[in-house]
Amino acid sequence: MFSKRKDKAGPGTQATGQDLELANFHEPKEADGHQNKHHHHPKFNHNGHKVTRGIHPDGESGRKGIHPHHFLRISARSTSKLSMIVNVLWPFVPVAIAIRYTHPEAHVWIFALNYIAMVPTANLIGFAGQELARKLPKVFGVLLETFLGGIVEIVLFMVLLRKNNDDPGDPDHYNNIVPVIRAAILGSILANVLLCMGFCFFAGGLRREEQEFDSAISEVGSGLLLTAAFGLMIPAAFFTSLSGSTSIDLDAQGLTDKVLTISRVTSVILFVAFLLYVWFQMRTHHSIYDAVLEKDEAKDHDRHKDLKKAKLTLTECILALVIAITFVCLHAIFLVEEIEYVVEEKGVSDSFMGLILVPLVEKVAEHLTAVDEAWDNQMNFALAHVLGATIQTALFNGPLVVIVGWGLGKAMDLNFDIFNAVILILAIIVAGNFLRDGKSNYLEGALCILIYIIIAVASFTYPNPHHGSAGTSEPAPSTGVEGEGGAHKLRFFR
Repeated sequence: MFSKRKDKAGPGTQATGQDLELANFHEPKEADGHQNKHHHHPKFNHNGHKVTRGIHPDGESGRKGIHPHHFLRISARSTSKLSMIVNVLWPFVPVAIAIRYTHPEAHVWIFALNYIAMVPTANLIGFAGQELARKLPKVFGVLLETFLGGIVEIVLFMVLLRKNNDDPGDPDHYNNIVPVIRAAILGSILANVLLCMGFCFFAGGLRREEQEFDSAISEVGSGLLLTAAFGLMIPAAFFTSLSGSTSIDLDAQGLTDKVLTISRVTSVILFVAFLLYVWFQMRTHHSIYDAVLEKDEAKDHDRHKDLKKAKLTLTECILALVIAITFVCLHAIFLVEEIEYVVEEKGVSDSFMGLILVPLVEKVAEHLTAVDEAWDNQMNFALAHVLGATIQTALFNGPLVVIVGWGLGKAMDLNFDIFNAVILILAIIVAGNFLRDGKSNYLEGALCILIYIIIAVASFTYPNPHHGSAGTSEPAPSTGVEGEGGAHKLRFFR
């Protein structure tokens, strides 16, 4: 069953006055004046709970095991008022699952309900990730929290890839969703660097004239984004430069194969870049980021309230993640199954579906966390989440789906069309300029949000491509017919 809760009044658990003095003790110094190599946490934290070995004092719950009442109460409270409001949507979770099996012909309702149901489940992943991060060293905790926030995106990408059938020899089941995945990769980046960062700047700017953030966060983040954009755009640039060429003896299938090879090699290289980024933050420059985040914590207006809040145990964090990820997988499968119907029958633009709708539901938990941090004057934490999530999408999640597709024999490439490529480059340039001076205000945030709205309008009105037109690397299902310049353009779905 469940383990017993630590008795606060019991001996050795509730801190006495003498014990609380130990919470402020300093490391003994060696002869050379430096602190001992190994850092030791205080025996008792701010709430008087005895600190478990290996757990950061800020994340100590004072309990062990699983306690259903505390688990539900703390999870319902969530990280902020916005996240708590989102939990009102939990009744949609069982309804969305039930309607999928009781009314399988209600495609629009299945899509809409599962889309809404993914919001509270993704929010639970974000909350459990934050609770788990509190128990770990700051830099590692932020990286882990960001990675867990990206699980929803990875799940959606994998479900989309699984449903993809790009074999022209199987016209009855032909369903090419690769362009949707490509658009979703770019849409996730745009949602972070424009929408989420914009709301962070705007929310923080409402409470103070301007906010400052450290160059260690902004410069490394913007530099990696430019690197990622360069890598992601190379396959598209290669295809565009050769697709209309008459001086090179290369047919459409040959060009497609070359673009696919470049995409796979590029994905492996970007994956290596992500590992270097993690190593840079975790090992060689750990102390810099740790100092920046600690300084940011001191500026948190609600820190005294956060420290007093009841916290999940380590076991409860893992349980919450298992529950949330299970529901996210179910909703992702049901959601993706209905995308074809919504696009084909209801006239939703392919580009709008991939570039706007899918990324928004992926990123809701990360966005709520980052905006709440900016509101509390923790702009370095907010940007660490925003830029970290963007870098993870560009250097890990995107390349991962290409590599997995490679293993599954699916032609998943990075051949973005010109519309998406231009949007990505301009968005990163805009974000980089706003990050350059190390300061933010509500005007910069509002401008980022307005740019994102312009992109959403353009993608909503962007026409769906037709079979046989030029512009992508996918060959048409019918053989022997070449479009202009030997290239083929497909609709996202059959």
